[in-house]
Amino acid sequence: MQNLDFDYQIDDFMLYCRTQQLREKSMQSYEQTLRLFERWCVEQFQINKVDAVTEAVIRRYVDDLIARGKYSFYVDDKRKNVNYPERRRDYRKPISPSTINNYLRNLRVFFNWLERDYLIAKNPMKKIRLLKVNRKAKEYISDEDFKKLISHFDKSYFAEHRDYAMIHLMLDTGMRLGECSELLVDDVILHNRKIHLRAEITKGRRDRSVFFSQRTELILRKWIQYKDRYCESGYLFPVKRGGHNVSVSGFECNFKRYLLRAGLNDNISPHCLRNNFAKRCLMNGMDIFTLSKILGHSSVTVTEQAYLDLTDEDLGKKYANYSPISSIR
Repeated sequence: MQNLDFDYQIDDFMLYCRTQQLREKSMQSYEQTLRLFERWCVEQFQINKVDAVTEAVIRRYVDDLIARGKYSFYVDDKRKNVNYPERRRDYRKPISPSTINNYLRNLRVFFNWLERDYLIAKNPMKKIRLLKVNRKAKEYISDEDFKKLISHFDKSYFAEHRDYAMIHLMLDTGMRLGECSELLVDDVILHNRKIHLRAEITKGRRDRSVFFSQRTELILRKWIQYKDRYCESGYLFPVKRGGHNVSVSGFECNFKRYLLRAGLNDNISPHCLRNNFAKRCLMNGMDIFTLSKILGHSSVTVTEQAYLDLTDEDLGKKYANYSPISSIR
């Protein structure tokens, strides 16, 4: 007889995720979502077996998430006592529909897995739909603001020289920050201005290549020479002490500090460099299929979302290249 206890099945599901070689970030997201939902089910309905979860329970959970607000519920009391959620500025503020949708996606994967292995007869997520989300325009940084940002770097400091090179490389290639931070020197083919992104560091777990300009090549050559003088490391972008690669969170903190120093909006994230790459490629006439391959998207449909953020000014500039009347001589 199958053990249908929530805790047992979550452990079994996480083991399955590990065999699928999911990224650590994805696994943490799944486990956090499932542990929170398990505790809520036990506290609210004394449900401790997965086959007792119904569609109505899922809907009650979503309703409760909306009512409770941020940081009002924890997997265990110990974590609550350590994090002091009530001290946060956004304590009990509304949870965004996007966050709730992420929870629902994770729950859907879990219950689909249970259904596939015949552990549940009826999937409670089958009729559950995601919440409607008012789409926000992607972050962008203008030419002027980018010039202002990079003009405030002091490249005599190891970390600032490294981050200066990373910012240029991400804008010129469209790489994700997580991919860029894990690059090895051996991944870079300078004479071909090409970078091989290994499957183990990409979001989609597939090898792909990105390319960079002559200007970025010069920046990288100078950085590698500088790095090798002060740090022995196989990583392209290491920390000075220890030689391990710079962390995503470490770079994000630095990036915010650079924005403040340049007098720019510190709400801009490093991901805006990838968004800028996509928009600039589209504006310069790159076809959507090529852009999708370079960005490493799972489909062209994902890439097409970038078109939604073109402003009237962008469309006007792009139109100028295709005006029928202007082409008549």
